[in-house]
Amino acid sequence: MNVEQTLWARRFKWISMLEGISFLLLLFIAMPLKYMYDMPKAVTYVGWAHGLLFVLYIYVVFPTAQKLKWEFGRTFFALFASILPFGPFIFDRNLKKSQQVNL
Repeated sequence: MNVEQTLWARRFKWISMLEGISFLLLLFIAMPLKYMYDMPKAVTYVGWAHGLLFVLYIYVVFPTAQKLKWEFGRTFFALFASILPFGPFIFDRNLKKSQQVNL
């Protein structure tokens, strides 16, 4: 990988990890607080942060795919991973194995 590809891969990894963590916080902390303890503000704030990170993730997938020369299947996997709990973490592990990306 050249320097530009490394920068894109690193940027994508950080956004991916933040998006994945925000999704888990929303599902496993904020939602139970809202529905079990009547604390809807947790979903408001965590949901807002997750929404912003999700949009940023989707926005960054396409230029990253272009820079790293991903095939359609890998790009689709990246997009699909964004809607699954733990998906970004699985995609990151798969990316490390397939492209020898060690960030």
